[in-house]
Amino acid sequence: MESKAIIFTRCSSSGSLETRQDTTRQVEDLRKYAESKGIQVVKTYEEHISGGKANKDRPLLNEAFTFCQENHIDIILISELSRLGRKCDEILESIKFLKDHHINCYFLKEQLSIFSPDGKENPYLTIMCAVLGTAAELERETIYYRLKSGRDKYVRDGGRLGKPKGAGIKTKEQMAEEYRSVIKNLKAGQSIRNCSKITGVSPCTVLKVKHQFAL
Repeated sequence: MESKAIIFTRCSSSGSLETRQDTTRQVEDLRKYAESKGIQVVKTYEEHISGGKANKDRPLLNEAFTFCQENHIDIILISELSRLGRKCDEILESIKFLKDHHINCYFLKEQLSIFSPDGKENPYLTIMCAVLGTAAELERETIYYRLKSGRDKYVRDGGRLGKPKGAGIKTKEQMAEEYRSVIKNLKAGQSIRNCSKITGVSPCTVLKVKHQFAL
C-alpha cells in the first residue's frame, strides 16, 4: 500500500522573489524524493515566517501536524532539520509529538527519519537532532551578533537607522487611488465604523482619509 505524505517547507519571509524560488526548490526536491520511494504526496505546506519564531507561534506548522493526525498521514517530508525549528528543545518537542502519534518524519538533507521502513524507531535520531539543532541555534545567534555588530558600527560612524525622512508618506493622489472604496463609502454617508467593516481598512486609516479629503 502506498504511503501518504505531506511536504512541509519553510522560508524566512514571503516578500522576495528569491525566497519564493527557494521554497519552490524545497518542494521540487521533496517531490522527487517521494516519487523515487513511491510515496503519495497529498498536501504541500509552504510556510513563510522568520526562523526565530517559536513553534507555538507558527500556525501553519501546527495546522500541518493536525492535518496529519486527522487524515492518517504516514510521513512528513522536510528538506532539512532547521525547517522544523531553530531551537533544539523545540525540535525535540515536535519529534516527540510525532513519535507519540506514530507519524514518521524524513529530513532530506540529513537523510534521517523517525522510524525505519519496518516501523522501528531510529535509536540515533534524538542524539543527531540534539547535535544538529544546537548547531542551527548557534548559527542563528552568530548571524544575529554579526548584524548587531554591523548596525552598531554604522551608528557609531554617524549613520541613522529607520526610514529616510519622507519615506512612506503618500501623496493625495496615491491615497485617492489606494482608498477609493473608503472614499466612495464615506461619500455615501457610511460611518467610520461601518466603512471600516465594509472595506477592511482600519478605523484609524478611515478617519485619516476622511480628514484628508474633508468628507
